[in-house]
Amino acid sequence: MKGNAIAYGPILHDRTLLEEGGRRKNHPLLREASIAFAGIASVPCGVRSASRARVKLALGVTASVLWANIAFATFARAQSDRYDALANSEMIENRPSLQTAKLLKDELLFQRATQTYLWALPLINTLGMKYGSEKAFGAGYNILPVWKERLDAKTLVTTPNSDVIYAMTYLDLGKDGPMVFEAPPGLQGILLDVWQRPIPGPIIGGHPFYGDVGLPGPDGGKGGKFLILPPGNVKAVPEGYFVYRSGTNNVFVFLRSFYDDPADLKPAVSLMESVKIYPLGTRPGDKPMQYPDGSGVAANMLPSGDASAFDQLKSLVDSEGENLAGSDWLGVLASIGIVKGQPFSPGPATRAILDRAARTAYKMSRVIGFEEAVGGRSYRVYPDRHWVNPIADGTPANPGGALDMAWRRAAGGYLDIDARIWFFTDYYSISPGMISQIPGKGAQYMVAFSDGAGAPLTGSASYRLRLPPNIPATNFWSLTLYEAENASGLANGQRFPSLGSRDKPVQNADGSTDLYLGPATPVGKRGNWLATVPGRGYFVILRLYGPTQAAIDKSWKPGDIEKVD
Repeated sequence: MKGNAIAYGPILHDRTLLEEGGRRKNHPLLREASIAFAGIASVPCGVRSASRARVKLALGVTASVLWANIAFATFARAQSDRYDALANSEMIENRPSLQTAKLLKDELLFQRATQTYLWALPLINTLGMKYGSEKAFGAGYNILPVWKERLDAKTLVTTPNSDVIYAMTYLDLGKDGPMVFEAPPGLQGILLDVWQRPIPGPIIGGHPFYGDVGLPGPDGGKGGKFLILPPGNVKAVPEGYFVYRSGTNNVFVFLRSFYDDPADLKPAVSLMESVKIYPLGTRPGDKPMQYPDGSGVAANMLPSGDASAFDQLKSLVDSEGENLAGSDWLGVLASIGIVKGQPFSPGPATRAILDRAARTAYKMSRVIGFEEAVGGRSYRVYPDRHWVNPIADGTPANPGGALDMAWRRAAGGYLDIDARIWFFTDYYSISPGMISQIPGKGAQYMVAFSDGAGAPLTGSASYRLRLPPNIPATNFWSLTLYEAENASGLANGQRFPSLGSRDKPVQNADGSTDLYLGPATPVGKRGNWLATVPGRGYFVILRLYGPTQAAIDKSWKPGDIEKVD
């Protein structure tokens, strides 16, 4: 490939692979793949059907691996050609030729836009939820969508928890001024700025609060009035509020309430419908609250993976200005056309590059997001298991481990950009209350991308997960399945892609619990089974709400997810 054909990044099209394969008919891998595919069709009919199926499966895997090797070799060659074309682009009299100038300008835009997307992923995550929610339910501080029958796979959002009642809304302090948030008793919530950093709150008894409200907050679950102030607020603060000072005008409010019986969600929903949000200086009823039901609604609240991400960032820059970032990154945004108060209207050619940059950057984030070690740190919760968590090195004295709540390294003080990307491609929201290592408080989250042999989880295979006796969760535990494609709940045909203690799965004689994952119901195990979808990859999260000491000191350890016949 030559010239401008490689200007928009390492994107290998199927046509390229076919052309490359056509030029390499005598490639040994190609010959072996062809033999394997031919073998599938020629398995004798006299062989027992089950045996024939196993033989075909083995030959199919062999052929797929061979084709993957061919594709990788072709991709590597295309990459080498691309880098060579950039490095060896034409110079005339020691100056870039017109073709070279065009090629490298386009490449510079592509690279800057790609890195901007990765840097801004927490913002793009927040904006995806905000725009998706407002499209489905309406906009305004008085609009609080509540998933009244739990959050199912129709709502597309990164790694939702189907085992609590969710509510989420979005505030603009620059537009509406300081906001009052009234929390009823028994609520659990987080106030986050647009970067999803927990907003600094009051210091009580020498203990600083960040983001948490309700059960882990300064009210201790008793409820109260919380005042959220915009950046640079110099006005006098009235008495009677827990005061939170946001670093950005845009605020994300994330709330959860808990139920005891999945058949009776009304108390948890009623708690959410007691929340009030209104501007300081007005009365709660001046603009009545609305609580639209999000359950069963096909709302897309995922991060944008195309050029619209840059349109959303432009609106945010207009709203935030210097609150959003320092001069360096505002300068990078300006280099791709995003400047506060100035039009952002890229032409077709520029927009095509921005679109490719966003799509490439999103895929890059997915690469990082499936790693078990990032930035030289292992994310494994247990050295001999494939369960991971980005703060697996946390301790009761230092729950965040090597990272603070803004994803900065405690040693060195620098932003761990890849750790942040790892988190926000698949997840959202974090606070001290969520990661508390006080027994019975907070929650423990463990993620598995692969089985015990290290192979990615596939919807075509069947697996078993064994949880040892005495699962260390004071409140409840659950296992949830998520799409490998975008981290939304796996649409598996079941009402919810989750199974947990309140579903009362059958225990083994020794008190352990076996959960089964696979495309077909295991005989006699329906109550312990989560369905998967053939041809779709997925990952899982094991949640322990109110983890006990055995979870915190890791003396209790779940098995790996093991493939079964």
